[in-house]
Amino acid sequence: MNILESILAAQNGGAVKQIGQQLGLGDQQAASVVAALVPALAGGLQRNMQSSGGLESLLGALTSGQHGRFLENPAALAGAAAEGNGILGHILGSKDVSRQVATRAAAQTGLDSSILKQALPLVATLVMGAMARQNTGSALNQAGMPGGGLMSMLTPFLDQDRDGSIMDDVLGMFGKMSKS
Repeated sequence: MNILESILAAQNGGAVKQIGQQLGLGDQQAASVVAALVPALAGGLQRNMQSSGGLESLLGALTSGQHGRFLENPAALAGAAAEGNGILGHILGSKDVSRQVATRAAAQTGLDSSILKQALPLVATLVMGAMARQNTGSALNQAGMPGGGLMSMLTPFLDQDRDGSIMDDVLGMFGKMSKS
């Protein structure tokens, strides 16, 4: 199951409903917000995992944090903005990149970018929650390489052109962000 599917399915859609309630959106709008933001967050995670010490840092955060609570108890999202902003700092690196992600998602969803800016930290906590759930098993893939479970969640979002390589898609994603 990929990240988006994990979030949408959590508590029978409870996490998405909670985001909708917090932001004054209907369930469909909230789901479109989540769907628009998750790929950019997955791309940021992928980039961080490929940096020196990035995978170890991510695995440490996943095992030491209690990120899964947001999927298990969607009401916990009501107090998640500060934690989500911390996660965004690690995933995207700067407020400028976060703003660019929100602006692109706003164009994709047709919603105001201020709503997407509010949603971004909430969705970031859900992404970490979904990854923490995936990581509770083993962080090794069949070849014994670290990140197997995590990579299986990220790959569907990162290989957007379905050519079997995620590198061209990730580089393109960040190239677009840096030009804006």
